Amino acid sequence: MGEIKVQIELENFADRFSYLDQKIPEDEIRTHQMEAIVDTGAVMLGLPQDVVEKLGLIILRTAIVTYADERKEERSIAGTVTIKIGDRFMNTDCIVGPPLAEALIGQIVLEALDLIADCQRWTLAPRPESPIYPLIKMK
Repeated sequence: MGEIKVQIELENFADRFSYLDQKIPEDEIRTHQMEAIVDTGAVMLGLPQDVVEKLGLIILRTAIVTYADERKEERSIAGTVTIKIGDRFMNTDCIVGPPLAEALIGQIVLEALDLIADCQRWTLAPRPESPIYPLIKMK
């Protein structure tokens, strides 16, 4: 069984805000690029602990996560991180996974960026009706 893998760019949102507020220079914004797996069974963005630490994200709360094998585990939620896939980006929190774990892109990111996982071609692409901007339903 194949996986959909994509390159993502991550940025500490608080750093970007500090830059826009002229408190830090742009080159001090903490960023990271990596490969991530699109997981249509996951809800949130999942990032490994070492990446969360490199980005300087703050632990905001904890949650109980349920894995595919029905195991449950308490995990930290950190934020806020900006995730960019292609030309689309959003700000979100993330589940903190073990160090060196794979990054997972869940449904919240897919919905907000209006991206569709094509499991036959193993690609992630914008919906045909929204090739330039995300189409977000408000009804």
